[in-house]
Amino acid sequence: MTTKVLPLLEPEAMAACCPPLSERPLTAEEAERTAVMFKALGDPVRLRLFSLVASHEGGEACVCDISDVGVSQPTVSHHLKKLREAGLLSSERRGTWVYYRVEPAVLAAMGQLLTRAAAA
Repeated sequence: MTTKVLPLLEPEAMAACCPPLSERPLTAEEAERTAVMFKALGDPVRLRLFSLVASHEGGEACVCDISDVGVSQPTVSHHLKKLREAGLLSSERRGTWVYYRVEPAVLAAMGQLLTRAAAA
C-alpha cells in the first residue's frame, strides 16, 4: 500500500502569510488567506473537531475516534472537509478509515499570528 500525502498548504507559505497582527497590517491577500482559516474555525463543531485532532495522542486521529461530537456522521464528514479545504487538516485513507492530522506548521503559524510582535 502506498501512502499519498496531500499538501494543502506549504509550511513556508503558511508561515509567510501570517505575521503577528501587532507587527504590521495584513495585506489584502494575507487577510483573505487568514480569514479562510478563522471562518473554518468559527463553527463550534469544526473547532471541536480541530481540537480533537490536534490533541489526539500521536498527532493524528481516526475519524472513528472523533465522530462523537453531537452531530450525524455525514455532518462530521462535511465539517472535516471544510477544515481540509481551509488547509487546517490533512487526511490519509488507511483501509476503510480516514486519519486526520494538524500540520505543526499550521499550529505554529496560527500561534504566531495571535502573538505580539517582538519589540525592536
